[in-house]
Amino acid sequence: MNIQISDLDRTPDRDEAEAALAKLRRWMEHASDAEIDALDPMMRRLLSGDGGYPDLSRVYPEGFAADAAYRATLPDLQNGPAALIRGARRPIQHVGISNFRLPIRFATRGGGEMTLETSVTGTVSLDAEKKGINMSRIMRSFYTHAERVVSFAVIEAALDDYKTDLETLDARIQMRASFPMKVESLRSGLAGYQYYDIALELVERAGVRRRILHLDYVYSSTCPCSLELSEHARRERGQLATPHSQRSVARISVELTEDGCLWFEDLVEMCRAAVPTETQVMVKREDEQAFAELNAANPIFVEDAARLFAAELERDARVGDFRVVASHQESLHSHDAVSVLTEGETFAGESLDPRLFGTLVHPG
Repeated sequence: MNIQISDLDRTPDRDEAEAALAKLRRWMEHASDAEIDALDPMMRRLLSGDGGYPDLSRVYPEGFAADAAYRATLPDLQNGPAALIRGARRPIQHVGISNFRLPIRFATRGGGEMTLETSVTGTVSLDAEKKGINMSRIMRSFYTHAERVVSFAVIEAALDDYKTDLETLDARIQMRASFPMKVESLRSGLAGYQYYDIALELVERAGVRRRILHLDYVYSSTCPCSLELSEHARRERGQLATPHSQRSVARISVELTEDGCLWFEDLVEMCRAAVPTETQVMVKREDEQAFAELNAANPIFVEDAARLFAAELERDARVGDFRVVASHQESLHSHDAVSVLTEGETFAGESLDPRLFGTLVHPG
């Protein structure tokens, strides 16, 4: 007999529902165990009681308190036995939470602090014989450290708590924020805030921990070929022509060595030294002219950009492995010019995220 709890929901009134229940109970007296097991679980529960359809409360119990004894009765399917695993019984490299947001205090190179809205991603590895993890523990572990000024030491303490609470071998924390720095204009003396997408990442795998810093650096790229062709038109034909340039983005990721602290400000300045045509914040006419001159003095293909950033990173002993992903969002073409340059094993990989380059777009 295929009977579902919804069958009772369709019964017109309570008397008919109780009559149906009585009929079903009589059927159960003669049904086999297999037939009873095939019933809807809620239906089995109703039929096994000594009353009719339960009169459930529809009022929220504001005064109810869940004590330890009550909490012990609560089901916890996610942390159930291996028999509950669905699909392939395989280990999972990363499972956790993403875009968990909260205000975090960051130290600045000058000795100050600033509080930034921060997006946290926290994941752990999962053994093949475990059903799942209690994801709320990741949030609770992080909250115990959220009031401290963030540093890799603080992130390591949170990572240790992850591993202890969730009984896992590998873990990862990434914290992403928009970091403001005041930038002066080129000639007018004005100043404004430039916002940098930054992230701190701590990864532990097979007992090895890696500290990684990410930065998106936004700059202008003037095409060297277009610049030469424009000058050729002026020189040979007296024709006014302008080279094309475009907003461009480099995503710089560096693994930190033990040779001191690399501040966000340090990495920004390294990028400016490599490619000085950073987009401007506050400009007057003299600044706009200066920016045109700066671009003409630093024409750059996307291949040049990757190598210039790499050369600057190689000079700093605080930088170990690194990756440079550059995207020049062409004003000449309807497509972008891109390049990827990696150093070391940390960022090496044959495959790329299909949407990687599409994320290198900044509204300015």
